[in-house]
Amino acid sequence: MNVKPLGLRRLARQDIDKAIDFYLAEAGVMVATQFIDSLESSLIRVQNHPLSGSTRYAHELGISGLRTVTVGKFPQLVFYVEKDDEIDIWRVLHGARDLPAWLSKPGN
Repeated sequence: MNVKPLGLRRLARQDIDKAIDFYLAEAGVMVATQFIDSLESSLIRVQNHPLSGSTRYAHELGISGLRTVTVGKFPQLVFYVEKDDEIDIWRVLHGARDLPAWLSKPGN
C-alpha cells in the first residue's frame, strides 16, 4: 500500500485551530484532546483508504474528486481530494454550516 502524505491547506489548519479553541473554551481540555485524537484517526484513515470518503458533496458542488470523512463522534467533516502525490485536505468544517458557501471561499 502506497500511503500518500497529507497536505493541509491554510484554511484547513485555521479550521482545526478554531475547533480546538472552541472545544477548549466550551468543553475543556479532555474534549479538546478527544477531538484532536479523533481528527488524527480520521486523517490516518484518509491516508490509508482515500477512496473510503463520501462523494456526496462532490456531486452537490460539482467538484470532481472531493470526498469527506467524519471526525469520530464530533460534528466536523474533513474535506479532501486525492492527488497523484498527496491527499489535499481542503477544510475541516462543522457539518451544520452552509458547506457550499464555506467551500467556495477564496483559498480553496
